[in-house]
Amino acid sequence: MPPSDLPTPIPLTREELLDQDRRRSMLEAYPWMKTWTDEQLDRSLAETMRSHPAGQDVWVFAYGSLIWNPTFATVERRVARIRGYHRRFCLRADMGRGSLERPGLFLGLDRGGQCAGVVFRVAGEQAPHELMLLWRREMLTGAYVPRWLKAETDDGPVRAIAMTINRDYSRYVGDWTAAETIEAIATAEGRFGRCSDYLFSTLEHLRELGLRDRMLERVAAGVRRFLAE
Repeated sequence: MPPSDLPTPIPLTREELLDQDRRRSMLEAYPWMKTWTDEQLDRSLAETMRSHPAGQDVWVFAYGSLIWNPTFATVERRVARIRGYHRRFCLRADMGRGSLERPGLFLGLDRGGQCAGVVFRVAGEQAPHELMLLWRREMLTGAYVPRWLKAETDDGPVRAIAMTINRDYSRYVGDWTAAETIEAIATAEGRFGRCSDYLFSTLEHLRELGLRDRMLERVAAGVRRFLAE
């Protein structure tokens, strides 16, 4: 069973991403984690936005917790599908939803297949500020590679930023078995709560959107069996 002696989960909020002192305080709890500086984050965001016309709205593709906790301001949401990448538990979580002793797993977009999720539209005049919050959240350790991908929606295709997994990152795990994945998700817990809740919340919100992910369904079934033992 997952550990039960950890403090009450503290969800990641927009306010925490805005407050530099609170961000630093949070990161001090993970002295082993190498994080990007504000200068590195700014440079990565600038490089990503170089090909996007200044002042125009920006779409962001969400496939995990961004679906139900985006933490950045948006003006529209659409169900969307991208091709060439699939949703996968492939990022070891030593913080947030796990620990060094009991690492969990975060989702990433890995090469191949397709993925259904949502795209959020960020107003052009707000984009520099709101995307900065996205970068502080998703690019904190360099675990992802932001890419512009074509996202198909019922109202036509849009060009969207998607956080794809960085296969060269030290915590990328592309070779864990199904049993290892299930045990990690079932037993890991951290500041943001149980890793299993992260899985179940993602699956629940996809279902609310009328979307299915058979991989997530298989993992969820395995986690429930593990927890019932």
